[in-house]
Amino acid sequence: MTDQNALTTAPEPGTGPETAVPAPPEPRSPTASQLSPESQTPQLPPAPRDRRKLRAVLRWTAAVLVFAAAGTGTAFGIASQERTDVPGLSTLSDGRWEYPKLAKPTLPPGAPLPFVQENPGEIHYADLEQLLLPVPAGGRPDPALRGEHSRVPVDRYLREYAEDGRESLREHLTEGGLRHIVARGWSMPDGTSVRVFLLRFHTSALAGYYFDAQLGGGPDTMLRPVDVEEMSSYDQEYDNDAKVASTERYVYDEAAPRGPVHVRHAYVTAGDTVALVVVSRKGAAPLVPFHQTVILQNQLLG
Repeated sequence: MTDQNALTTAPEPGTGPETAVPAPPEPRSPTASQLSPESQTPQLPPAPRDRRKLRAVLRWTAAVLVFAAAGTGTAFGIASQERTDVPGLSTLSDGRWEYPKLAKPTLPPGAPLPFVQENPGEIHYADLEQLLLPVPAGGRPDPALRGEHSRVPVDRYLREYAEDGRESLREHLTEGGLRHIVARGWSMPDGTSVRVFLLRFHTSALAGYYFDAQLGGGPDTMLRPVDVEEMSSYDQEYDNDAKVASTERYVYDEAAPRGPVHVRHAYVTAGDTVALVVVSRKGAAPLVPFHQTVILQNQLLG
């Protein structure tokens, strides 16, 4: 950086009044030629006319070079560090699981999407197994939920609820237009257990009736998942902006006092299909991957 006072040169004695040298032009973005190695060599100003000016110019030039060297060193230091080593640039994991890249399954030829005018029953014509969320990295598949085409009997689904609520669910599913259930489950290295069930009905009206009559949608649900001590309430920390068109989601957290196992669960209604997502663990079930799992499963069904 050059001292602005050094940009005015005193006139020779007898040559007339002082004339100020015009201010330097505004800086512009460097061109490719200016970024070449040759252009990086500092250009010293023309030799001054006396030693005092020479010393001043040399001092300012040295200062410029020192600051330039310091700035270059700092920039290189940041560029060579990991982001987690630099304050303010941390990218530590927030606990999300690493799921495989998701893709919607291919529909049978001529079949419409579930939420279009040509599909008044809001039927998912895709293979229901392909609408199940895949196991994330590090997850160990649950062998009890690995039936043919991922299908499971009604009794296996009912085991996700406390015994006092199972009979009413069984009666409704037997008489209420259920087609079949698919499921997938896994456990994570930290002991978290995950189960996802998709219940397909003949129409969206039948699926909606099952949800309204048996599962409810209020702030508290008395239909207790297994291992819930008292009841579950709306999860106030769930981001309600994470919506998928033509679907609804109801996200719950086990209310205190809890037992040894903490249970979080959610329902997703999407046309002819109702999804149940359960995440549980001894002590405390993780919040972030639970929300992540609900959102991704919702997107697959939407």
